[in-house]
This record gives sequence, structure tokens and C-alpha cells, in this order.
Amino acid sequence: MLADERHQIIISKLKQQGTIKLTELIEELHVSEATLRRDLAQLEKMKLLKRVHGGAALLQRKGFELGIHEKVHQFLAEKQEIASMAASYINEGDCIYLDAGTTVSELIPYLKEKNVTVLTNGLMHFPSLAEYEIKTMIVGGQVKVSTNAIIGSTAVSFLSQYRFDKCFLGMNGIHSQLGLTTPDPEEALLKKTAMQLSSECYVLADSSKLNEATFAKVGDITDAVIITDSNNQSALEEIRKNSKIKVVTP
Repeated sequence: MLADERHQIIISKLKQQGTIKLTELIEELHVSEATLRRDLAQLEKMKLLKRVHGGAALLQRKGFELGIHEKVHQFLAEKQEIASMAASYINEGDCIYLDAGTTVSELIPYLKEKNVTVLTNGLMHFPSLAEYEIKTMIVGGQVKVSTNAIIGSTAVSFLSQYRFDKCFLGMNGIHSQLGLTTPDPEEALLKKTAMQLSSECYVLADSSKLNEATFAKVGDITDAVIITDSNNQSALEEIRKNSKIKVVTP
């Protein structure tokens, strides 16, 4: 198979899946690991993908965001480890804000023994919060169907009435110079408001989000403790210079 054909297959699979594993590509394309690594390096140089630990990911467009159904199965093991570490920062009786998002949702099972009060803009969180009988309030406002998040000026006004011991936010981009970002300006404003209203702020994001920047800025990387996994060492080293970062190790 010619290199151009392999490149087309790789990009096609990335468009469908968002990420792809090296082992999966080797099996499908019947090439050596060395050949495949050269292919990925060339495609990265052409700015068609970015290499991540064990595979590759599609480059994010600044204003584009995958829907919740595409996100929920990506990096699941990493998300669960990140949530486990995040839970260690929650104290008995805390009032916390849970941002909408699939990584933050993995935090919910750890809350059942903490006697916390939760305010959230994530509609996807409510079934689990109800299952564990966690005291919960839902932000009022406009529903963003693609991510099941409540956003908009009404949501910001609603949120502004409360104060939190801690907030836990998802984030689409974490960049040492460009800060914390998300594709939707309305979601960015809600995240920023939650940060300002919280005594402590934690950003929960798998390492594919490192060295990425999307459309709307939420804050600087110094504004939060970033909890991520260890699968992107080069990006971690860059961000460590300027931020408080907690890394989940296998």
C-alpha cells in the first residue's frame, strides 16, 4: 500500500473516531511500527493530526466541539483515574460546582460518601447524582443539546447567586501561553464565573487537551489546579513551568 493511501485511511479514521491507537493502525494497514510512526510524523508536519501517547488525535478546530456521545468513550480509563485524584481534594460537607462534561461526570460516584452539596450545569450528571442521593441543584438557562450543558446569560445570572468551596471544570484546551479555552464563548463565560465564585478551582482534562487552544478563553493556566494523565510528557513539561498541575500515573 502506498503512503498516500495509508495517509487517507488514517485521516478518514480520525475524522470518524477523533483518536486512534498505533496498534489498531498497524493491524489494519499491515505495516511496521517504524513505517507508521513516519506516516504520523509526516501528517503531523502537514498539520493534519497530532501525535499522542500510543497513537494520534485529530487537530481541534478552534470553534468545533464533539458532541457528548462522541466524547463519552474517549480516554475512559484516563478520565476515571483523573476523577479519582480529583475526589481526594473534596472534604466532608463541601459545596461544589460540577461543570458539564464527560471527565467531570466520572467524579460523581466518589461523592456519595462526602455529604456534599452540588450545583451543576450538566444535565447528563443528574441521573447519577440522583442515584447516589446527592443533594443537587441544577443551573437554570438554555440547553445546549450537543453537550447537554446549560448555558447563556440566565445561567450566568443564576450561578452568580452562589459561592463554592471548590469547582471542577472540563476544558477543551490547556496551553502554557494561551491559557484555558473552550470552543463556545457562552460556556467559557459560565466556566469563568464558576472559577471566580470558588475558593479552589480544579480543571479535569485528559492529556490530549494539553498544548491545545480553542476559540474562547476561560482563564490563565495559573487560575486552576490542572489534573491530567501522564500520556503527553512533552506537553506536561511545558505546562509545568507555569502552572499547578497534578499528574495521574498508571
